Amino acid sequence: MQQKASKLHLLITAMGIRKREYSTQQEIIEGCIKREPPAQRKLYEVYAPKMLTLATRYAGDRERAKDILHDGFITLFNKIDSYSGIGSFEGWVRRIFVNTALMSLRKADVLRNTEEINNAVGEISDNPGPVEMMSSKELMELIASMPDGFRLVFNMYAIEGYNHQEIAKELNISEGSSRSQLSRARMWLQERIRRQNEGE
Repeated sequence: MQQKASKLHLLITAMGIRKREYSTQQEIIEGCIKREPPAQRKLYEVYAPKMLTLATRYAGDRERAKDILHDGFITLFNKIDSYSGIGSFEGWVRRIFVNTALMSLRKADVLRNTEEINNAVGEISDNPGPVEMMSSKELMELIASMPDGFRLVFNMYAIEGYNHQEIAKELNISEGSSRSQLSRARMWLQERIRRQNEGE
């Protein structure tokens, strides 16, 4: 048995076959393009924690976030050969997961009760309150607990950097609705931070 194993080792060595380490991002990407499972596993290990955090912010609950994470990685592995190499790879990955989250939330019709309140804009300051007193984990948990419509627009505008025109196009709503949802999200966040700081 040991002799057979030794012969196999010699054969593999002679053929130049070796286990890849995927020590750089480029090697991981190339391995994923070739659909090599170890490269896909490595990519998952690098990005899954960050993308789960992103998905949870959009989804509002862990189970829906896990579904988004799963679907996002399927899309990522299927589209990775379309990454041009221009710009940040992490930014490109992030965009895929944001789009996956938006698709999931569109299917759930989270904006079905959205109201347009044009005079809501500007009712509060852009600063939602003493955020500096909260840890980033506490703030992310608070954002994740927002009502669906508020959370969706707030994430896109305040965290991902979309403008109202882009949000309106992505969500198939008016720019006024986008502004209304953001304004109401800020008021909601301001009130929850106030309560938390006062120990209510």
